[in-house]
Amino acid sequence: MRNLLAWRWIFFVGGMMIMSLGISLTIKGQRFGIGPWDVLHVGLFQNIGLTIGSWSILTGLLIVTVSSLALKEWPRWGTWLNMLVIGLFIDFFNWLLPDVTSLAAQGLCFIIGVLVMAYGVGIYVSPNLGAGPRDSLMLLIVDKLGWSLRTARTTIEAIVTLAGFLLGGPVGIGTLFVVLFIGQFIQIAMPQCKKLLLWITNQDDEKVLLRYKGA
Repeated sequence: MRNLLAWRWIFFVGGMMIMSLGISLTIKGQRFGIGPWDVLHVGLFQNIGLTIGSWSILTGLLIVTVSSLALKEWPRWGTWLNMLVIGLFIDFFNWLLPDVTSLAAQGLCFIIGVLVMAYGVGIYVSPNLGAGPRDSLMLLIVDKLGWSLRTARTTIEAIVTLAGFLLGGPVGIGTLFVVLFIGQFIQIAMPQCKKLLLWITNQDDEKVLLRYKGA
């Protein structure tokens, strides 16, 4: 099982890095708008300072704290790592990737970014080592209010988008595109990523990913 656990952590951390790259690509193509949470992070960055990745970490910390108190459950280590790694790598890729100005280049960055982000999510979620802070908030609402996952996620993203928009964050057709289609892209990516992980670790049943949480 050590080999399985090692590969699960490789997928977990590597997937978060890939997802961060996707987020940064969408930010480079922000003329079309960006994802709801990133609208908020960019809006906070523009008005207060720090960095976009720093705001991703700080909002994640707030969400984790509130969710933990409400659920009376200490988050798994993967949740804390998720919060830190994604914020740090968003800043890294924002620094590394060049700014683009043409409409065509920004559009290409945005489309590639959404696809990369979806596969990043599929890779990091497939090992089952801990949900991200925003997923924890969604689960909290479902648990406390009895809403469906779809209703909870849509409501959260609508509120976050509005808050980001009021702060001057880039809202556009791309924001709506992310809200409507990122879930479908992740649904395609997830089974592919799980199959890859199981193939690499010579496992026959994905239930093994549920039994050995490793965090």
